[in-house]
Amino acid sequence: MPFLSYDIDYLLQTAIVYLLITITSNNTAFFIKACTLIQQQLEMKTLIDRKELARRHNPVLTEIDLESPISLGNGNFAFTADVTGLQTLYHEYDKAHAPLCTMSQWGWHSKPNRHGGKYTLDDLQMTEYDLNGRKYRYAVERKPGNEEVYDWLRHNPHKFNLAKISLSRNGKAIQASEISEVRQELDLYSGILRSSFNVLGDQVSVVTACAQSADVLGFHVTCPAGSKLDIEISFPYASHETNGSHWANPEGHTTEIDGSIIKRKLDEDRYLVRVFGEDLFVPGAKHTLSLALDRGEAKFALGFFENETGAQDASAWDFDKVVADAAEGWAAYWQKGAAVDFSSCTEPRAMELERRIVLSQYLTAVHSAGDLPPQETGLMCNSWYGKFHLEMHFIHSAQFALWGRGEWLERSLAWYFEILDKAKENAARNGYKGARWPKMISYNGEESPSPIGTLLIWQQPHVIHMLELLRAAKQGKEREAFMEKCWPLMKETADFMEDFAQLNPKTGKYDLSMPLIPAQEEHKPEITKNPTFELAYWRFGLHTAAAWAKELNHDGSMWTRVCEGLAELPIKDGLYLAHENCPDTFEHFNRDHPSMLFGYGFIPNEPDRPDAVAKTYEKVKRIWDFSTMWGWDFAFIAMALTAIGRREEAVDMLLMETAKNSYVASGNNYQKGRTDLPLYLPGNGSLLFAVAVMLANNGFPQDGGWEVRAEGFSFSA
Repeated sequence: MPFLSYDIDYLLQTAIVYLLITITSNNTAFFIKACTLIQQQLEMKTLIDRKELARRHNPVLTEIDLESPISLGNGNFAFTADVTGLQTLYHEYDKAHAPLCTMSQWGWHSKPNRHGGKYTLDDLQMTEYDLNGRKYRYAVERKPGNEEVYDWLRHNPHKFNLAKISLSRNGKAIQASEISEVRQELDLYSGILRSSFNVLGDQVSVVTACAQSADVLGFHVTCPAGSKLDIEISFPYASHETNGSHWANPEGHTTEIDGSIIKRKLDEDRYLVRVFGEDLFVPGAKHTLSLALDRGEAKFALGFFENETGAQDASAWDFDKVVADAAEGWAAYWQKGAAVDFSSCTEPRAMELERRIVLSQYLTAVHSAGDLPPQETGLMCNSWYGKFHLEMHFIHSAQFALWGRGEWLERSLAWYFEILDKAKENAARNGYKGARWPKMISYNGEESPSPIGTLLIWQQPHVIHMLELLRAAKQGKEREAFMEKCWPLMKETADFMEDFAQLNPKTGKYDLSMPLIPAQEEHKPEITKNPTFELAYWRFGLHTAAAWAKELNHDGSMWTRVCEGLAELPIKDGLYLAHENCPDTFEHFNRDHPSMLFGYGFIPNEPDRPDAVAKTYEKVKRIWDFSTMWGWDFAFIAMALTAIGRREEAVDMLLMETAKNSYVASGNNYQKGRTDLPLYLPGNGSLLFAVAVMLANNGFPQDGGWEVRAEGFSFSA
């Protein structure tokens, strides 16, 4: 499928120029060229209407929906609102495990330990393994007497809630039972959220927006003059918990008002909020500012800044400027890159799939396109103590490269250079060369202790895979410059992978040996050897690194040697196993991620047996506990099914009705059954990645029900 789109105006203007040349010079060649361009222009009338595509999936709420708060943001900053367009029902949503937060990629906090300082991994008692004739030390166990250090390192640094912006009435919090006549709509194409509702007889409307070029929010609130409503800005102490807020510690932080600037201090961490507009907020309760709505209207902007210089240097903002900036940024986002249109399909489920795709594009732009890898809940709330997971970074954000928006992925890849030395230290801790990318970390690259995370390895090839996706979308000198710039990441990543694979003197093959935990996190690290998915991914990573080395005139022979000498994928009775030492995979490990299927489809050009993939899938379909799978598993299985030509089943997998594959009204991949994951962005990101892979491989059923139009994709099948 040719994923190319053209600018209609450009084609028409060029054709006119050629016609003018024809008239003046009687040049037949130019006449033929003009006719060709005009024909192309006529054909391009079938181009997807991006504005209509986005807007037909605008989330619309007509009642309070505690599962579907709406997030506005720009990748580095986000504000999550309830049906009032603010965070008025904060406590109701919090009790329903869908926190309403204001978060940023730069907003991190560390709570001092009992000594007033910070712990490091040097303070932690490591878990030691004596395997394969060598000793290893990993931050795995919470050892007696060392619990405080272990917990502190897991909890700090953490993201936190920067502010709560809400309505109150007569100085009291508004309850959900006091709100009626709800109508809220998010215009996806402009990023503008419009909310209307009634509060005990007062009809209120709120327009909310988030600038795309700065961390600034805009609000326009209208209500009857003389109402008893106020707008409140409240500030909590930071927390590593899901809501990022600790409201019961007013003495632990300070809020200082200096004109239009609000200075916030939490232990050693600081940030500022600046009010833009004529309306004056006045101090209320401790850590709270309020604005009376007795005039019936308020229009203002709030800017959030990491430091005082940013707040002082910020250009003047107001509500109208925020709205214009949001509209311009979102229109550019939807018009650039790829789109897929299911409106011509007769298949009844097509519009639901299109809805999930469009809303996932919106949500990943809000939450997964910043300067750092995202949390699994993005900037909506905290997950896993407010830290992000590098084995999920690809699943969140690699789809940008396929959807023609590679620069959105490149933003966060730059951070890997910042922590490269930390990653090399992480490898050297156990005698390996190169850089070992950690799993659960914060902005500083310091690995968090974990009974699972420190023993995972499948995040390692992700870096190579993301670099390769970006390289494939570039041409000429831009491609050369990109490869030269990113070569240090490629080299250090591959060096660790080559060194981690150990030569088995009995088989003459290179093994991925204990201690490790595979993507299916159900296995003991002391016995896990040659996990199927990781072996396939290791082969791809080393092969790709060697290809880069060749193109850049570097030596990659050591990577090729290990790549070609890796152990065979473990198989029994024609079925791929979880790992070599797990012959009872399907009897006792039929839960969590069925990762033995993931090496086919997701990994490009993986040469292993499609017959084994098909047979393994049939076994998984019969015996797997699908309720234990995660939101991204469905997309990965769909890619495997696409690769073996089972298109209908691939679509069925994408749309399987089960708790973890739920997409609520806001588009959030809600992991129902868990109280900590109201939004699970790996589900949204993997859906987009899988759809691109399916389109590139003619992956939708060819039965006439799926008339899919696609354009703008960047993918080499």
